[in-house]
Amino acid sequence: MNSSHADALSVIFDLDGTLVDSEPNAYESMRLLLGRYGVADFTWERNARFIGISNLEALTVLRAEYRIAASAEELVAGQEAIYLDLARRSTQVFPRMREFVELLHGRGVPVAVASGSSLAGIEAVLTGTGLDAFFTTYVSADEVRRGKPEPDVFLEAARRLGAAPSDCVVVEDAAPGARAAHAAGMRCIAVPYVPVDTTDPAFDTAGLLFPAGQDEFTARAAYTWLFPGTAPGPKERGPAA
Repeated sequence: MNSSHADALSVIFDLDGTLVDSEPNAYESMRLLLGRYGVADFTWERNARFIGISNLEALTVLRAEYRIAASAEELVAGQEAIYLDLARRSTQVFPRMREFVELLHGRGVPVAVASGSSLAGIEAVLTGTGLDAFFTTYVSADEVRRGKPEPDVFLEAARRLGAAPSDCVVVEDAAPGARAAHAAGMRCIAVPYVPVDTTDPAFDTAGLLFPAGQDEFTARAAYTWLFPGTAPGPKERGPAA
């Protein structure tokens, strides 16, 4: 990347599973909701098959499996209310991701969040974790016509940042997000929530892949990939804690 291209760089982050470990809250909100309808055996293992798909899709399946009388839309509203309360109180930011965000902030790199979560969910997480100090631009898939793996949410984030798609880099944890970034004409840093084998084709389009996910990711490695030949200096260290 030449210096002029680097100067124009913007970074767009997925939220759930990338910046924050929201899956425990997502599972707990689903477990508590189903408990209201007499379901007592919804385990983490049963929840795992729904990671990466929308709550509406998941609850449509669960409604049929458990023969719940309430509509899927009613279930989604109930799950969202529980999740928002949990999100505000107990969402955990991945520490190395927070460090990466702070490095980018220190360098003056524009950043945004582009997520499949609702706007209320995004705001709850950003506020509850303090990440709202860095992310004033965010886009929900609810605001665009098509969700990931289509590129719409990333293209809208770039538009709001005033950035050309070719000057944007996406940070993602899921294969559909990596494919969406590629379709948007953006490079991608992939940090899988579920570690993958290096031969797994799911992240073939990623420019930088950390196969072991958050256990392998480091802020410095991602930073030096974005800005080759440089290392974070005093001006790139982000705000003091």
